[in-house]
Amino acid sequence: MMPLTLAVPLSAALGFACGSIPFGYLAGMAKGIDIRKRGSGNIGFTNVLRVMSIGWATPVLVLDLAKGMLPTAFAAELGLLPALTGVGAVLGHVFTPWLGFKGGKGVATTIGVAALLCARSLLAGLGLYAVVLLATGFVSLSSMVFGIFLAPLTLLFYGTDLSLLAFTVVVSILILVRHRANLVRLLDRTEPRLGLWVRLFRRKR
Repeated sequence: MMPLTLAVPLSAALGFACGSIPFGYLAGMAKGIDIRKRGSGNIGFTNVLRVMSIGWATPVLVLDLAKGMLPTAFAAELGLLPALTGVGAVLGHVFTPWLGFKGGKGVATTIGVAALLCARSLLAGLGLYAVVLLATGFVSLSSMVFGIFLAPLTLLFYGTDLSLLAFTVVVSILILVRHRANLVRLLDRTEPRLGLWVRLFRRKR
């Protein structure tokens, strides 16, 4: 087992390096679009979907999931700390140095990590996410609900596993902080809904 004095910085560094790759931004550049200057300005799946298309957004989602999942999956084999590697991946996504430390909101990368570390609490959290999204059409509100409940659900399903609790608490705080502008727009009733939800709602009317 690697000494903690070495495992801690290497775990964080591995996760951060993988998480920092801004796939949403790169997808936009491939089409001649600076995704940061369109839509909400976010580099994640939802904004790529709004600005570009599902064909571009889907690979971004998969890659954002993978950049959390893969380093976490290999961490233990390298003698590193999976939970800390996962935190590093989410931090890298949110504070990517390649874009002036202004990255995405961390939801997809968190899901990629949590799929390996705390699958039961993740599934329950995603269930809440889906319910809120279907009821309201707000991806941001769904993400915030997911962030609020991920740590309590992890406590429920995994007890006092400190590494899992620390991971979920840190990433939940990151998700909520990164959605503060969305919260303001929700309160002002200016937050956009997911396009499909809007179309279905209009058809019903």
